Order: sequence, then C-alpha cells, then structure tokens
Amino acid sequence: MTTPRYRLDQPREARRSLRGPRYDPEAFGVAAERIARFLGTARFLVYMTVFVAVWIAWNVLMPAAWRFDSYPFIFLTLMLSLQASYAAPLILLAQNRQDDRDRVQGEQDRAQTERTMADTEYLTREIAGLRMGLGEVATRDFIRSEIQQLLRELDRSEDRQADNATG
Repeated sequence: MTTPRYRLDQPREARRSLRGPRYDPEAFGVAAERIARFLGTARFLVYMTVFVAVWIAWNVLMPAAWRFDSYPFIFLTLMLSLQASYAAPLILLAQNRQDDRDRVQGEQDRAQTERTMADTEYLTREIAGLRMGLGEVATRDFIRSEIQQLLRELDRSEDRQADNATG
C-alpha cells in the first residue's frame, strides 16, 4: 500500500476534527464585554439584592410545602457560586480586549506624535531657511536710503559739472 502523494502547490483539504462547536471569537468577546459592563453597574447590584432577598424571604416565610431551598440555603449558595464562576472569566476577557484596544490606540498615538514631530521639525527648518534668506534680501528702507544717497551723489556730481563748465 502506497501513501498518497501531496502536491506542494495546492492547499491541503480541511481536516474534520472533533474540536467541539465553532464560534465567532469577536462576537463572543462583544457579548462578554456587554455582560461585564452590566455586572459592573448599580442596576445589577440592586437586581441581585432583590433576587436574594426574595429568595430568602420565600424560603423563610412561606409554608414548608412551598419552600424549595431550606436554611442554610444551599441551592442559593450554589447559584451565586455559579454566577461568580462565570462572571470572573467574562470580566477578565473584557479587560483583555480593552487592553488590546488600549495598546492599539497607544501605537496609533505614538505614530501620530512622530508625524507631528517630523512636521514640526520640517516647519522649523523652513522658517530658519526663510529667516536666513530674508537676511540677504534688501528691505524697503535700505533701498530708499541707497536711492537717496545716489540722488545726493548725482546732485553733487551735477553741481561739480556745472561749476567746471562756468568756471
């Protein structure tokens, strides 16, 4: 019996396995976050307090035939333990997802900060270049003073020529 040959240029067929039910991790994470947010509210504490008070009152005040969890309320303890055993992992999952979002946001903030710093450094260099360039540009007052000086020299030169011509 020969083993079948597999081609490396083609993907393998998906194996069927008994790994259990498949679920969407993103949808599960969103649901876990919603539950964890609810567990952290005053509304949940009020609901839970009312539930426990009604449970205890029912099992203390009702006739013995109607009681379903007699003192010391073993079934209530089991229910609360079960709720806590599910709440803790859901809260941890929600915290892990929030940590992931915070890390991504931090990376995006760092990248934005780096771009802002690069833009600021570029603008600083451009402003310095403009200042240096302006130092070499003649200002309006400088040009006026030079023209006035040239006009005075021309007037003196004309006066000398006129004096030389008459004299």
